[in-house]
Amino acid sequence: MTTDAVRIRPAETSDAAALAAALLRNRAHMRPREPYRTEAYYTAEGQAERLADGGRRWFAVSTEAGEESEVIVGSAILSGIVLGPFRSASLGYWVDGRYTGRGLASALVEEVCRASREELGLHRIEACTMFDNLASQRVLAKSGFERIGTAPRYLHIDGEWRDHHIFQRILHDDPPPRG
Repeated sequence: MTTDAVRIRPAETSDAAALAAALLRNRAHMRPREPYRTEAYYTAEGQAERLADGGRRWFAVSTEAGEESEVIVGSAILSGIVLGPFRSASLGYWVDGRYTGRGLASALVEEVCRASREELGLHRIEACTMFDNLASQRVLAKSGFERIGTAPRYLHIDGEWRDHHIFQRILHDDPPPRG
């Protein structure tokens, strides 16, 4: 996705400081939906470790007037990537509080789905949302995800184990590659 001011691109290891700045800037915005994070999480070093953890990430970056360089304003990650006959991964994403409601989360999810099928050869992507996260559920529905279940006490958020809805998108029905 590209607009006049925002584009989506794969993450790079050199993004650690910009990612740390984005997460720190959005700490209060994301707190109601995020697990507890240590202070190290909000540092360039902490994000450098995450960028090397084996997940695949994409960033929405802004190049609006007045900004000297790219600013990360959203992110999507595929984690738990499993190949073989399963060919599946888990999706997570967030958007900067200043950029919500602009279709950026949907664009990130669509780019991840495209790359998952075309570049990684995945069959399926799973995503989970807390029951009250209707905006994220709309993003997933718009992107072709269907609700397939409920996970009681799925993730520890804001001091409690929170129930989540589970969604999936089947990317294709082709057999897995041989060999």
